[in-house]
Amino acid sequence: MLFGLKRNCADPGKNYLVVGLGNIGAEYADTRHNMGFMILDAWTQASNICFDSKRYGDMAELSWKGRRLYLLKPSTYMNLSGNAVRFWLQKLGIPVENLIVICDDLNIPFGTLRMRKNGSDGGHNGLKNIQECLETSEYTRIRVGIGNNFRNGEQIDFVLGSITDEQKAAMPELSDRVIEGVKNFCTIGPDRAMNYLNTRPKPKPADESEKK
Repeated sequence: MLFGLKRNCADPGKNYLVVGLGNIGAEYADTRHNMGFMILDAWTQASNICFDSKRYGDMAELSWKGRRLYLLKPSTYMNLSGNAVRFWLQKLGIPVENLIVICDDLNIPFGTLRMRKNGSDGGHNGLKNIQECLETSEYTRIRVGIGNNFRNGEQIDFVLGSITDEQKAAMPELSDRVIEGVKNFCTIGPDRAMNYLNTRPKPKPADESEKK
């Protein structure tokens, strides 16, 4: 059993820990590195629930088709996200296979989503620390593309910079897709959820009034 994980829930298979990665503080609120936070904030607002301050982060709870979902925004800052994930998996008795992490990814274009059941950290410090703390890379993650429109030596400024106004306008639809992906993960399993989420959305047809 990994890192002494306690499975003390009556039915841990129906409990899930959904972690959105980011950095705490108003100065990071709409930065690219806070994609995980922004998506969980959108989820709680749409569900009319609130986060409560807990140990190692802010937590919200909701039910979905007989499942209990715990939404976590770690307060440890990105590089120590694993401490919060490990603590809450243990405290809630949730198995690692019911963990899903939402994070930014500069290796894919903005708006592109990739769900994976395992894999490397891809240079993401939050995922790297989670892997170190859990002693495994066998957990599901949803990578949210932020693009890589920066010059050599400007990566940190880019990921800690604010998303554009155009990207802010796209966030509601993007958040909805991620939320649907998580719900599918919890109900129909990771393989089918990946088939849905990893398919690029078809472009919307042009408005008839614009056709000439």
